[in-house]
Amino acid sequence: MNLSSIAKILGGRRTLHLDIRNRMDLVELGKKGVSKAALLKLAGYLGLSVGEMAALLPVGERTIQRYSRTRRFKSSVSEHILQIAEVAARGEEVFGEKERFLSWLNLSSAALGNTTPGDLLSSRFGAELVLDELGRIEHGILA
Repeated sequence: MNLSSIAKILGGRRTLHLDIRNRMDLVELGKKGVSKAALLKLAGYLGLSVGEMAALLPVGERTIQRYSRTRRFKSSVSEHILQIAEVAARGEEVFGEKERFLSWLNLSSAALGNTTPGDLLSSRFGAELVLDELGRIEHGILA
C-alpha cells in the first residue's frame, strides 16, 4: 500500500504538516498527535459525521467539537485515527474505487462474524481484522 494514500485521506501535507514516506513517519505522527482538521478530513472521506467518527474512537463527540482545528489528539486517539485511515487507503486500493470500498464497509460479512467491517473499526483489533479481510479479498480468498 502506498503510504501517501493515508496522507491524502487525512488532508495531505497541508493538514499533517509533514510527508509520510515510511511507517516510522506514521509512528512519529501518532506520537506528535493527529489534528482535528485531519480527523475531519477522514470523517469526510468515510462519509461520517463527527458523532459517528467519535463512536469509533476513544474520545467523545463533545471533546472533538471543543477542539480547535489545529489542536492535536493524544497518541492513543491519534494512532486509532491513523489505523482507520490505513484501512480506508487499503480498502480503496483493494476495491479500486472509494465508493465500492465504502459500500463493502457497510455490508454484513460472514468472515467477520456477521458484522459490518465498519462496526469493527471502533476497536484496534477489529481494524486489524478488517485489514486482514481486505488482504484475503485482494488475493481472491473468500469465506
